[in-house]
Amino acid sequence: MRPRILSGLRPTGKVHIGSLVGALQNWVRLQDEYECFFEIADWHALTTTDSRAEDLSVLIREVAVDWLVCGLDPEKSTLFIQSQVPEHAELHVLLSMIVPVSWLDRNPTLKEQVRDLDLRGKVSYGLLGYPVLQTADIVAYRANAVPVGEDQLAHLELSREIVRRFNKLYGKVFPEPEALLTEFPKVPGTDGRKMSKSLDNTILISDPPDAIKTKVGKAFTDPKKIYKGDKGHPDKCPIFAYHVLFNPDEAGR
Repeated sequence: MRPRILSGLRPTGKVHIGSLVGALQNWVRLQDEYECFFEIADWHALTTTDSRAEDLSVLIREVAVDWLVCGLDPEKSTLFIQSQVPEHAELHVLLSMIVPVSWLDRNPTLKEQVRDLDLRGKVSYGLLGYPVLQTADIVAYRANAVPVGEDQLAHLELSREIVRRFNKLYGKVFPEPEALLTEFPKVPGTDGRKMSKSLDNTILISDPPDAIKTKVGKAFTDPKKIYKGDKGHPDKCPIFAYHVLFNPDEAGR
């Protein structure tokens, strides 16, 4: 049997090129090497939004279409919607009984979300506990590995800690998910910050050419290069980053 992996994305809108380069292209490659489970994590989407059910149904369809367009193949992988598998919620409740709040408070991703989304004083129980739900997502399928970048290792280690505690209390029930370390290139948004729909700085894979041209034309470039002859700083220019990602042969010249 092939080793099993699980990964997913929240349906917070159409997929942007950051997710394409950072996740989907890698998932497409992994389909031929692993038994793959990919979830549209709609419950996770509720941790930072006030989406109604009818809004989510539209977003879920948009994400599913983008996944198929990018090359995820239902004949090779299991694609599913998180909320349609109620065992995720049941396992989340059981795991939450053994997780100290101090473990969740130290989550670096939570601190970033509070900062970037201006959530100080507004953190819900669901957002604080989403690593527990994420752990349930992984271990419900007894996944052997989770594809992550180096910046996500600490996050996965929290899931591993939860599994170790559960297995110590109740016997070896779940495998500890290993990190399938892959290099996820950082894709900046058009304003130079991390690409995120909440920051309105994305380029969507479904954007028509005219929309892409408009977004790129308004993008942050290099404020220190005032005159043509001034020295440039390509390492700080999102447009150059896109050039490197999508035209690697040309960019290396």
